[in-house]
Amino acid sequence: MTNDDGIDSPGLAALARCALDLGWPTVVAAPADEASGTGAGLTAAKDHRRIAVEHRRLPGLPDVDAYAVAAHPGLIALAACHGGFGERPDLVLSGVNRGGNVGRAVLHSGTVGAALTAGINGARAVAVSLDVAFGEPEPHWDAAANAASDLMRLAAASDPGTVLNVNVPDVPAGRTGPVRWARLATYGRVRSTVSELVDGVFEVATVEVSGELEPGTDAALLADGHVTVTPLCSVHENEDLLNQPH
Repeated sequence: MTNDDGIDSPGLAALARCALDLGWPTVVAAPADEASGTGAGLTAAKDHRRIAVEHRRLPGLPDVDAYAVAAHPGLIALAACHGGFGERPDLVLSGVNRGGNVGRAVLHSGTVGAALTAGINGARAVAVSLDVAFGEPEPHWDAAANAASDLMRLAAASDPGTVLNVNVPDVPAGRTGPVRWARLATYGRVRSTVSELVDGVFEVATVEVSGELEPGTDAALLADGHVTVTPLCSVHENEDLLNQPH
């Protein structure tokens, strides 16, 4: 189990509690510090390629082995799949992320990047994100984890390499709409923009996107109160171009 919000995230603890309730032996290995937006990058946080690992005890989870890792979640998932934290995992859970991960921008998410990395290394994986609005009171972490539990069981019973991206509305338990399978939106409610280069510096900002969301997409269905699930494929070759005469 990992995330990109860091080892102290309440969303991570909620997901661990859910895994334990399902009866699954659980190991947590998460970034020592927040690592959002790192995608599937294989980057150590410091000291070049030497990765510091600190054993932790998570509050309320005394029987869970937990490790604070000075690396981004993609590298943590890769290490786990190569036995870095004990036995190779059958299932990698990533989250619960603070904020939705919808649309093609999931490419940049550290939470989703960890799941994709696990998938191409032979594990099953589920990324879980909670659609938390800025300035809202304490998010419904446990409700989000529990809402995703059936999808976690589905992934666990699926073929190796299965990766599911799950988004949950930030509402109390039992208040979400039905689970809907969804395609990726072009954009969600927010997108990143890059300001003009001035004096050798540019800035990246997040702006809200106006207008109607694309019907049937993860962004639109999540906005309508549904738990959304999107099966993701990681990198693969373009068969059409490979089969063209060159």
